[in-house]
Amino acid sequence: MAGDLIYAFRIMRLPLLDAGGAAIGRLDDIVIIPGTRGGTPRVLGFVASSQRRRIFVNAGRIATLDNEGARLRSWDVDLNPFKPRPGELLVARDIIDRKIGDETVSDVALRQATDGKQTWWEPAKVRLGTRNTLGRRPVFRLVDISQLPTLFHSGDATEMSAEAARLRDMHPSDVASVVRSLPIHQRKQLAEAMDDERLADLLEELPEAEQLRIIEGLDIERVVSVLEEMEYDDLADLLVEMPGEQRTRVLDAMDAEDADVMRRLLAYDEGTAGALMTPDIVILGSQATVAEALATIRDPEWLVSIAAQVFVVQPPYKPPTGRYLGVVHFQRLLREPPSMELGRCVEQEPTITPEILEHEVAERLASYNLLSVGVCDDAGRLLGAITVDDVLDRTLPTGWRQRRRVTAAAVSR
Repeated sequence: MAGDLIYAFRIMRLPLLDAGGAAIGRLDDIVIIPGTRGGTPRVLGFVASSQRRRIFVNAGRIATLDNEGARLRSWDVDLNPFKPRPGELLVARDIIDRKIGDETVSDVALRQATDGKQTWWEPAKVRLGTRNTLGRRPVFRLVDISQLPTLFHSGDATEMSAEAARLRDMHPSDVASVVRSLPIHQRKQLAEAMDDERLADLLEELPEAEQLRIIEGLDIERVVSVLEEMEYDDLADLLVEMPGEQRTRVLDAMDAEDADVMRRLLAYDEGTAGALMTPDIVILGSQATVAEALATIRDPEWLVSIAAQVFVVQPPYKPPTGRYLGVVHFQRLLREPPSMELGRCVEQEPTITPEILEHEVAERLASYNLLSVGVCDDAGRLLGAITVDDVLDRTLPTGWRQRRRVTAAAVSR
């Protein structure tokens, strides 16, 4: 289909189809980013309405786009609400009805392009209309986008904000690989262009020394906003590497509850389970039901390794909790009736103390085939948990992130 034109007004009425062809929503808008260094702009993705939400669908997740609809490659759909970001243009909001001299943009034609390895969508033509002053029907003409060089340039889009938009839907580890290829001044510019959550995801994929270099030019309010989006264990690692005065300023500026959590984590010696654990886990009481547990872990904000199990304790339900009772795994929740209380399906698994060494944590996870292991104090209170991904991060050879290379598929966008 490369070379064929499909018009935005047609696209913005098409159904969004799942991998099986069933309609799950409707396309509302098209997200475009400016071209790199004056190159051709590209379609980053689509805004769709699904389950009463406006969501973002990355163009790379679309298998086919034709008169039947936009069909997804897989069954996976990100239902997080769409939020436009700097460097992005929405066709319906920013392009259609824009005045170009005496003419008005009435439509944008897209075409599928390819370099022999990958394909993408890009704007190719613009339909301009001129309304006759005597009330006659408007006159339209179709022009190439090269004749309108500023149309697809966002007013607030610096080179780095456009780059941040291009990296929008890439995995954070792939974004980190791209960032490592940039000079330090461009890394900082990119950090300034990213939103807090995305920048936090990026920092978690970089060594602590590189994290510090990226955030050193940000004001304290922005630094705190970004750090509060990070996972507790990753944030603790970063705070350990900060100079003492900077660490104190950050902790004083943080939310009081988060700061208390971080001070407890920083009290553990480096190389121990306590320094590796996260208190941000799924915790419920024994009288909570299977239905309540499933509703809790369904939240997309939970990491996969965290949402794989529910830790059951006596009150209070925030670490340090009441007495630890056991764990219920996701698969067990799927097998039991929704009304069953967790206390009736809880499993006893070994826990660890915060003082044991990291290599012992790895041995415990491997011995019992665990995705995570609970960390309890001497009184049997749950302090947090350690997940297998964090253990892998510590046990892999030093510098493994720097040696990782981004794939061509990851950078194509």
